[in-house]
Amino acid sequence: MSENSATTPALDARPMTPDEMAAWQRLAAVVELLPPALDAQLLRDAKLTHFEYTVLMVLADAAAHTARMTAIASSTNATLPRLSHVVRRLEERGLVERFPCPEDRRATNARITDAGLALLDAAAPGHHDTVRSVVLDALNPEQLDQLYLIAGSLLERLDPDGKLAATACHPAKAATA
Repeated sequence: MSENSATTPALDARPMTPDEMAAWQRLAAVVELLPPALDAQLLRDAKLTHFEYTVLMVLADAAAHTARMTAIASSTNATLPRLSHVVRRLEERGLVERFPCPEDRRATNARITDAGLALLDAAAPGHHDTVRSVVLDALNPEQLDQLYLIAGSLLERLDPDGKLAATACHPAKAATA
């Protein structure tokens, strides 16, 4: 192959159309701006990050409010070291407790405490108001359905095994199925 006919991966890539680029740039901006907006409210009202809130939600929704650390990591798309660090902080605040898994002593379980459940209950209204004001209220019902479908299409590629809780079924659609 001559030097002139060699191509680089960047040159082989399909270029984005102007419409694709505009849509991508808007999505990228949302992905960058949404987490700090969620963190700001939760930190102000509950001294929790959005990730900590999500970990508490996973535990609150688990059977007996308990889950293996590996399952929590999978549900939150976190590495075990990051999750361990966050759970340690939550444990220091008395919001969760860790203990060896009775079925497999090599594994560690985490359980949300009564204090964790109380904080989660106290934080939920403000969090829901923030999600509503920042995302949901900006959309009409048709756009909300479109967002659900678009997010589902993206999650099929990003999370093909459906490990994340965000893959939940649309309640209105499930009721009519």
